[in-house]
Amino acid sequence: MSRLARIKEEIVSWEEIHKECDDLLLLNELAVSERDESLSQGVEKSSADLGRRVENLEVTSWFTEELDSHDAIVSIHPGAGGTESQDWANILLRMYLRWAENRGFQANINDISAGEEAGIKSVTFTVGGKYAYGLLKAEKGVHRLVRVSPFDFQKRRHTSFASVGVIPAIEEEVEIIIDPKDLRMETYRATGAGGQHVNVTDSAVRVTHIPTGVVAQCQSDRSQIRNREGAMKILRARLFEREQEKRQRELEELRGEQKEIAWGSQIRSYVLHPYSLAKDHRTGVEKGNVQAVLDGELDDFIVAYHRWRVAEKG
Repeated sequence: MSRLARIKEEIVSWEEIHKECDDLLLLNELAVSERDESLSQGVEKSSADLGRRVENLEVTSWFTEELDSHDAIVSIHPGAGGTESQDWANILLRMYLRWAENRGFQANINDISAGEEAGIKSVTFTVGGKYAYGLLKAEKGVHRLVRVSPFDFQKRRHTSFASVGVIPAIEEEVEIIIDPKDLRMETYRATGAGGQHVNVTDSAVRVTHIPTGVVAQCQSDRSQIRNREGAMKILRARLFEREQEKRQRELEELRGEQKEIAWGSQIRSYVLHPYSLAKDHRTGVEKGNVQAVLDGELDDFIVAYHRWRVAEKG
């Protein structure tokens, strides 16, 4: 029923766009015949807005996997480099939160560990919205930052790395069998960025799946019960991803394929010095205004990635 509802919604969207397109054609003819500059400007603006909506619908038409429509669970981990990389991880967190806000998506931080001096050691957050996972899986990989370090009194240029992981939030209808006997539940005191206490009770929850060693934790709520539910949701998603990766490896072994995934094989670079450039190494898309990208303007990269992905599939 949920799949049928999504299909109906997409059909209605295309029908609305088709009608608006016909209306704009008539308005454009009127603006030309009347030589109405104000009307022409209005048609131009409406056409640009319509073009963006068409592009969004085109992208969602490429999401053919069942889980693409699900919410996304995103994790960010800094690479080697201490404070530099931890600060970079925090910048990436802000970038994705801004992107989610611009799209009207809901973002909720499940767990965060602050760095000693600045930045974060790790963070896991959930982005809720239509096709959140389908869109954000374009961001999975290593991200590289080149800048003059604000932590270096000699003002030298530094390169930092951070990895972004994206998995789908698994709904109840997706069967993931977990034996309660295989779980170890722990509680601890939740803390926020900079070491400030979120509360003074042991409300944060860490759950470990003993057979696999997979760990999930949540401290986003003052309620231990809700944090336990949040941790279990993340655990189910990670176990599902683990199973999917296992199946993928088996298929690649059957095909005789070997793919090396190295820490240095970044998907995107953000250069702030000696010039300003954000470049996606998979698609070749470049943006000169890096600050705008870091403020959440990621759609051009995401759309280009999915267009490239579809083309690669042939």
